[in-house]
Amino acid sequence: MNTENPAMAAVHMRRVNTSGGVSEVGDVTAREEPLEIRVEGRSVAVVMRTPGHDEELAAGFLVSEGVVQRPRDILEVSQCPSTNNQHGNIVDVLLGGAVVNWDSLTRHVFSASSCGLCGKTSIESVFQQFPAVKGDWQISPKLIASLPDKLRAAQETFAKTGGLHASGLFDLDGNLVVLREDVGRHNALDKILGYALQRNLLPLDRHILLVSGRVSFEIIQKALAGGIPLVAAISAPSSLAVDFAQEAHQTLIGFLRGETMNVYTHPQRVEMSS
Repeated sequence: MNTENPAMAAVHMRRVNTSGGVSEVGDVTAREEPLEIRVEGRSVAVVMRTPGHDEELAAGFLVSEGVVQRPRDILEVSQCPSTNNQHGNIVDVLLGGAVVNWDSLTRHVFSASSCGLCGKTSIESVFQQFPAVKGDWQISPKLIASLPDKLRAAQETFAKTGGLHASGLFDLDGNLVVLREDVGRHNALDKILGYALQRNLLPLDRHILLVSGRVSFEIIQKALAGGIPLVAAISAPSSLAVDFAQEAHQTLIGFLRGETMNVYTHPQRVEMSS
């Protein structure tokens, strides 16, 4: 089985059933490869990600780390060719005058795809001092409940592999602005932040973020870096995510399934009859 989609890899497997039947078939899996992010030639992170939108990922990573805020803060993001980089798994970011605290930014560690915080020594070391979000608007529960179906319908690679997380950015009318998929939930969000930075959309104070899985502390932190006032998830939030969202004035919704949802923080953005 051949696939030209950089997010997928062709594999062979044996399908076995309980009656003893065995058949050899082709399948596709979500691709996972390391990406080294460099800033002005200096290595700052290695993340396990799904290839595709690597420039957005690098830019979004720097947004969530508090290094850049505007498109002009980045002059160029380039793939680094080398004999040891056959798959283009190194990107280098050339800054446009942004000041870098190298001691806090540099993370010479291997960051697993399931954990964007690997390499951080404590929660305090990742708590960036972004301002609390703005957004004095309300949105109906019916509109919020319509978003998961729109997200799932746009997850082309997930539909074929079943192995990717997704982050979707919606406007206040419920229109999908951009969706990104990745083996790492934090990578998918960084790609969205990079997309927004490149198009001068930050802060995203009139947008909604929907993630396909659970909500961890880092998802809320990255959403705060993008100025997103409302974060919704198909699954559960962590306790630290709830605490962080409360302090950041973000509305956090979990277990968004069918016609029900749990609103954990700042419910004033959700229209309620009683």
